[in-house]
Amino acid sequence: MRLTSDWITAPRSQLVLRVAGGAAGPALFVGGSVRNAVQGRPIGDLDIATPALPETVMAQAKAAGLKAIPTGLDHGTVTIVAQGVAHEVTTFRRDVRTTGRHATVAFSHDIAQDAARRDFTMNALYAGADGQVIDPLGGLPDALAGRVRFIGDATARIAEDYLRILRFFRFTAIYASGPADAEGLAACAASRDGISRLSVERVTGEMCKLLQAPAPARAVAEMEAVGILQSVLPGAQPQHLPPLQRAEAALDAAPRWRRRLLALGGDSSGWRLSNADRKALTQAQQMLGTPATTAERAYRAGADLALDAALVEAAWADAMPAADLRRDCDRGGSARFPLAAADLMPPYRPGSALGAELRRLEDHWIRRDFTPDRAALLDAMRPPPDLP
Repeated sequence: MRLTSDWITAPRSQLVLRVAGGAAGPALFVGGSVRNAVQGRPIGDLDIATPALPETVMAQAKAAGLKAIPTGLDHGTVTIVAQGVAHEVTTFRRDVRTTGRHATVAFSHDIAQDAARRDFTMNALYAGADGQVIDPLGGLPDALAGRVRFIGDATARIAEDYLRILRFFRFTAIYASGPADAEGLAACAASRDGISRLSVERVTGEMCKLLQAPAPARAVAEMEAVGILQSVLPGAQPQHLPPLQRAEAALDAAPRWRRRLLALGGDSSGWRLSNADRKALTQAQQMLGTPATTAERAYRAGADLALDAALVEAAWADAMPAADLRRDCDRGGSARFPLAAADLMPPYRPGSALGAELRRLEDHWIRRDFTPDRAALLDAMRPPPDLP
């Protein structure tokens, strides 16, 4: 199979391939870019594998006038920047020792050894400067058919890095055209205790990526079926994801991992989330089941959170969202209360009475669907309680 994509033929890509190669052999595109091109998906990062040592890659890149960054020389990785585009170049490697979390590697000149240390067959695809796909382990048919399969013995691959359990479900959600591979699923189930050896950061990152997938419901249900979901998200209810995906599709709403997590429920307190993500989740959770309109929610917390809450409520009810949901979110999110504290002074003086009256007028404005203008609100103002 030969790829003819622009990212391969681009002069900058061809230049990086030339400077990243060595006497031992040419540099090759590898991994995600090749896999995605084979499946007709958009291309993200450009990763390159080479038999050349990292010091050689650095020297050759600088000689060609390219910026070379020693991203991880101990692991054989150099980042070459050409025309503003970063290309991560890594020397062929083989595993010397693995612990279930970390691997000790040695550099290699053998593409088969480099391919064998990867996780899934569809990730062990390479492409040369001419676009010809090189398939050392037979992963091309899997990529074309949408089969996410471990390389070699699935249990052995997982034992090298237990994060591969969660990666298996993420890749299945994104790249598989059918149910999870039976052998891989069984190996994940048998190895699930190894997840406890992973850092919270790695688990959180992988789960957020999984929930960000276009349609994660089936993969999450498979996680539940083999006892893995509850180990990373206790109390989760995966039955809510299929109706959520239908509700999202009805409004053409882009995937959002926080919305999917909100629908699943469960205890994510052990996840390592940013303060902003945790705050947004808490705000959305507090909206669920409240009588506030979507427009009011959008005004108070923003259109995105109001949309998330409404879609989750629709999913929990196994119903389609209201046709005007987006309009209400946008309307409430863009609404601006026409009064400020200074508008009420006098007769009010700074203090609690002023704050209470301002809140009352804001509630009055919201209940009337944001329609009263400044003059109407001032007419509705009550006199301060301390006036004689």
